[in-house]
Amino acid sequence: MVAPYNCDRVAKMLKIVLFFLSVSCSFMAAASAGNFYRDFDLTWGDHRAKILDGGNLLTLSLDQISGSGFQSKREYLFGRIDMQLKLVAGNSAGTVTAYYLSSQGPNHDEIDFEFLGNLSGDPYIVHTNVYTQGKGDREQQFHLWFDPTKNFHTYSILWNPQRIIFLVDNTPIRVFNNEEAIGVGFPKKQPMKLYSSLWNADQWATRGGLIKTDWSKAPFTAYYKGFNANACVWSRGSSSCVSGRSTPRPYGLGMNYNNGWQTQGLDAPGRRRLRWVQRYHMIYNYCTDLKRFPQGRPRECRRSS
Repeated sequence: MVAPYNCDRVAKMLKIVLFFLSVSCSFMAAASAGNFYRDFDLTWGDHRAKILDGGNLLTLSLDQISGSGFQSKREYLFGRIDMQLKLVAGNSAGTVTAYYLSSQGPNHDEIDFEFLGNLSGDPYIVHTNVYTQGKGDREQQFHLWFDPTKNFHTYSILWNPQRIIFLVDNTPIRVFNNEEAIGVGFPKKQPMKLYSSLWNADQWATRGGLIKTDWSKAPFTAYYKGFNANACVWSRGSSSCVSGRSTPRPYGLGMNYNNGWQTQGLDAPGRRRLRWVQRYHMIYNYCTDLKRFPQGRPRECRRSS
């Protein structure tokens, strides 16, 4: 004979389970999403930089008097940084929206995304670069396969001791490998903050400076949301990553924390997507610019990516 269910007991147990599920889900959602009030400082541009919607949205604007910018409160030494951006719409010629990691000083390290505006209907140029000890000159440029002004898209920098991967909506567009073994510098010792700015660069940004900024279209505005830093935070000379262990302490990521970025490379599907981007959407690669390097290509270019 089967014992009858104790309905009251079952109901109480279900309530307890549902309570903990709701708490866990709320915690995970809060932990995985950045807040601009908490994570960033507005550094220049006065009222042209704004934090809105309770810290969930940030806007930068540019007019004929000034642009604007912000920077992270924290420094990072390796990690994965994600940000959703919606770029300046319409005639954005002459404008540059920069989004990058950088350390300080003349021998700084830097990992760059720059979005070069263009005339209405013409595609944005995504400009990427890597600086080590103050030396850059490693530019690759791309056209995107979508209109970056219509909706938000996620732009990511994955930076670990082995490589740097630039991603757009989780599609890799560029890999810069650590080639220190052949004498190529790699950014791995200087902690970096995350910066972004919107500014006028019409002396070079659009068609080499031939197209100037149309100030009748000002103010120009770029939008940011969805910041996430799955990263080692640098503070007071030490990292939030546990010394001698492969697992960093989670910093504001709670149950969604994932340290896979520490050794992440590209799997076979990732390599196929990278080849697709570089075949159909790359418009400049310093490694193939033989006129620029008459004495021979940079050493890292002589190895396949």
